[in-house]
Amino acid sequence: MLDSRWFKAAGVAVALTLAPATAAHAAPAESTAAVVTLRYDDSRAGGWEAAIAAGVASWNANVGNVKLVEAAPGTRAEIKIVATSGWPQATLGPVRPGGQARVELGSQAVTQGHDKTRIAAHELGHSLGLPDTKPGPCSQLMSGSSAGTSCTNAVPNAAERSRVESAYAGGLASLVPADGRILVDAP
Repeated sequence: MLDSRWFKAAGVAVALTLAPATAAHAAPAESTAAVVTLRYDDSRAGGWEAAIAAGVASWNANVGNVKLVEAAPGTRAEIKIVATSGWPQATLGPVRPGGQARVELGSQAVTQGHDKTRIAAHELGHSLGLPDTKPGPCSQLMSGSSAGTSCTNAVPNAAERSRVESAYAGGLASLVPADGRILVDAP
């Protein structure tokens, strides 16, 4: 006796068999990559709101398969962002949906002249799985403070974008567990 799983499997096989025959009459299908949505909570990051919004916008504009969205009040967020008086630091990801990462946006770096938006985008990069690339040029977002206080670049370069997209390929974060180390971005 056959169970319902056989019929479901047979239905899929029929649909797959018929697809090529009807494809000539249908409009071309658009290929869309699965997008991983990660929520962030910046309710404890007073004074950093504009920098966080700009850092999030930079990642969302430059990486196609990961979208950072602000968590609705009372909902769980994968990335918790807080303001501190120390040096910026973050949990090294890639954080997965349902996982947990922490970003600390430290005012000590701002006091020394570093750009708030670059700091926010850089720390979010850690949550997405990128380590520091120190020392490095301003063109590398993950070079962090080693690029100097005149650097305001908050945009990931091609290699950084590619690494994040690879970590979230197929709609899932990397099968490799998040590193979980805390990276402190002091010079």
